[in-house]
Amino acid sequence: MTDTPARQRSDTLNELSCAVERILSSLDPRLVPANGVHFGYAIPGARDASGVAAIRGGIVIAHEKVCAPDECAFGSDEQISRIILTAMKFDPHMRSAAISRFIPEMRAVLDELLMECCSFTLARTPPGVSTMDWGVASCCKEGVPDAVYDVSAHQKEPLISFFGETPADVANNIIMISNRIIRIEL
Repeated sequence: MTDTPARQRSDTLNELSCAVERILSSLDPRLVPANGVHFGYAIPGARDASGVAAIRGGIVIAHEKVCAPDECAFGSDEQISRIILTAMKFDPHMRSAAISRFIPEMRAVLDELLMECCSFTLARTPPGVSTMDWGVASCCKEGVPDAVYDVSAHQKEPLISFFGETPADVANNIIMISNRIIRIEL
């Protein structure tokens, strides 16, 4: 029996919420950007932001603790929605993504974990195009990698996007990276 649209949406919210809870207890606060960690999950066949669930306001630092001050909801995060929808154009199974702070020390950790990564340079973004959308698309031509990041030196806060088929996949990768980054003095 096929899932109903209401069931798909409910399951999507539940899976994302469970993954968020796992990340909250493990994420190194140094990986949380000023605008929060954006984390989302799309229903199968999503075509716009209304089909992508995300954490309203992201995962943030409050009172020196990593937290998600709001709940997951559909259509609540345009940035993560665009990135997920861009990745889905190249692989419809890659329905989840998260954006965190990128630090140079992550490169060695990503290599150590044998993660497939791709980088882009902000300066090459064509005029009138969203930087992250273009960066993700330029890195997905031969398949969606585990992570995409901008190597531009002049960016105030470099970001990295992690991709997976499910929020659990994305959470697992972020937790593995965070556990290794915690041991690195920045």
